[in-house]
Amino acid sequence: MSSAKLFLLSPANCGGERARLLFNEHAQFDLAREVRSRGGAPIGDVFAFLSGLYFRGKLAYARRFAPSPDDALVITSNRGLVSPDARVTLNDLRALGDVPIDARDLRYREPLERDARTLAGRAATAQVVLLGSVASGKYVDVLLDVFGARLHFPADFVGRGDMSRGGLMLRAVDAGFELPYIPVSGAVLRGKRPPKLQRR
Repeated sequence: MSSAKLFLLSPANCGGERARLLFNEHAQFDLAREVRSRGGAPIGDVFAFLSGLYFRGKLAYARRFAPSPDDALVITSNRGLVSPDARVTLNDLRALGDVPIDARDLRYREPLERDARTLAGRAATAQVVLLGSVASGKYVDVLLDVFGARLHFPADFVGRGDMSRGGLMLRAVDAGFELPYIPVSGAVLRGKRPPKLQRR
């Protein structure tokens, strides 16, 4: 891997109402049937369903601007970094939901550190762009230790909520315009809420 840029996508919440739809054994929509199958469903599609606009925006954005499909990876609660195309079953999804995204929990931290260090070694000069919250330590505390000044995030995320970030990324995909990135280290991570996005 010699890409100049890598995207790391923060995960979706594996609990809540939309997760219950997938766990409903009577659900007959395509994704529910797929995730119940032996082969499972792509984790990117599952997380996009669970999270809605926010993860859908992250996934579309990473697929549009990553140098190759291998340069977009999803953060998970217990598997470290995986491809959006990695397949998960209902049992996998249940296990993901059992581990909190908490840097103090070694079930989360150790796999993420392991894969981040492997990635850092294989792509020693790549800019690493976190598509996720940088205002808490859930991801930043682990990733900064590994990537240091190479860890960036979209500057326009500051002050926006999750849905606004998702909408922003989908608009960037529509326009073919990549957002500007700034280093996480030393950045102002909380700021004034920007104006609402115009209707897409």
